[in-house]
Amino acid sequence: MKRVLRIVVAGAALGAVIAAPAVAGPGPFGLQTQLDRVVAASAVGGLAEVRDGHRVWRGTSGTAEWGTTRAVPVNGRFRAGSITKTFVATVVLQLVGAGELRLDDPVEKWLPGVVPNGQNITVRHLLNHTSGLADYQKTLPMPPSPEFFANRWRTWTAAEQIRRAVAEPPVHRTPGEIFDYSNTNYILLGEIIEEITGESYADEVERRVIRPLHLAGTEMPGTSPRIRGPHPRGYIPADESGDNLIDFTEMNPSVFGAGGELITTTADLNRFLTALLTGRLLRPHLLAEMKKPGVPGGRYGLGLTWRDTPCGLRAYGNDGDALTYHSWSFSTPDARHQVSVALTPDFDGDTDDYIGRFLDEALCS
Repeated sequence: MKRVLRIVVAGAALGAVIAAPAVAGPGPFGLQTQLDRVVAASAVGGLAEVRDGHRVWRGTSGTAEWGTTRAVPVNGRFRAGSITKTFVATVVLQLVGAGELRLDDPVEKWLPGVVPNGQNITVRHLLNHTSGLADYQKTLPMPPSPEFFANRWRTWTAAEQIRRAVAEPPVHRTPGEIFDYSNTNYILLGEIIEEITGESYADEVERRVIRPLHLAGTEMPGTSPRIRGPHPRGYIPADESGDNLIDFTEMNPSVFGAGGELITTTADLNRFLTALLTGRLLRPHLLAEMKKPGVPGGRYGLGLTWRDTPCGLRAYGNDGDALTYHSWSFSTPDARHQVSVALTPDFDGDTDDYIGRFLDEALCS
């Protein structure tokens, strides 16, 4: 979900945890200091893993639970939000590579009658957010409205989410021309995966990506409200004042669906991007398609985006917002420089400027 509010903070550093081969002290080039600044500005807690060749640095900052001194677990799990899209896009492109569908197949071919103008909206348009379809998440109540809290344990189906989206007018009527981010696109891709394989998108992500890469801290939770294993708590604002936070760690993640339900760790995200960008998961021409922007001058390809750093490196990856957790994961194409970081936001400050500096520092160190 897009960031909707900003609230309170806590944030003294609780130190870095270093993995062998060890990097001494507070991390190379002040990574611990940078992470502390991010958390102090905009989060209850944060954790990160940075890789530079064979060197690995892991750090945490802030607290795992608001109002306590409990340390953030360095191997903590979190809801990864839209980073899920990169996993789902990988499965779709594997199906393309196997000849089971084409990027230019119309949605109507696989989901007849489900979306207006489905004969002109293609799989590619869904992947790169140029379909013009409205975002179902924008039709949902947001915190701190009572309706939002009433939906905490509700199970949402893809059919419901799609119906909410198509009841809205399209953002634009010519698919392929304009980038407009819509979670509806990936709900539809999840349905197409199931139509082709006979299995749910979650099962296919598990079978094709999570298990082969041994991502032990990663899962597609479906409707399960818990985050298993060590994890920081996640919060939302209790009221309009923003003076109090409500622990919203447990919730039914079906509201995110194929566009955002993933639970993972920073180490697993770095491992996933290594496999993806070095060709273990996709053939070279499909990886090239994944990196290609959907519109001229854009940065979003097929479930993959990128950032250019001050030191001249381009890094590919994605970021995610699962309301109570924000995350970023980027890697250079050779997987030599990688960074994955997750925050439990307090919504009081603007994360973007501070996290941008941290990502640049990590990738350029």
